[in-house]
Amino acid sequence: MPQYAVLIYAPDSVHAVDAPTEDTAECDDHADDLRAQGVMTFAFALTPRELATSITSEGVAQRPLVDGDQVVTGFYVLEAPDLDTALAIASTNNVVRQGGGVEVRPVHSGGMVNHP
Repeated sequence: MPQYAVLIYAPDSVHAVDAPTEDTAECDDHADDLRAQGVMTFAFALTPRELATSITSEGVAQRPLVDGDQVVTGFYVLEAPDLDTALAIASTNNVVRQGGGVEVRPVHSGGMVNHP
């Protein structure tokens, strides 16, 4: 079945290193719903942008690579029969109602890497 990456954009991540459960509950509930539907392959929540380190040809900097009103705060991969279905599933992400958004892209290739 085709896979679709869902990139979550918001002003910042609620997943601080010491975030209390109530701060992440709505995100966790959404992930639980997708897992129960059997459509989510994997998911990762990112820490707030203040913890980002960027590497460019100019060197290493303690800041996000891209500075903007919205940053990628997490991502997950869905399995869906087509893009329309993936869009319908991704549109249920709570960040959409909160003023952020999601970007859906077909996955070209890749997968989990097993270490020796």
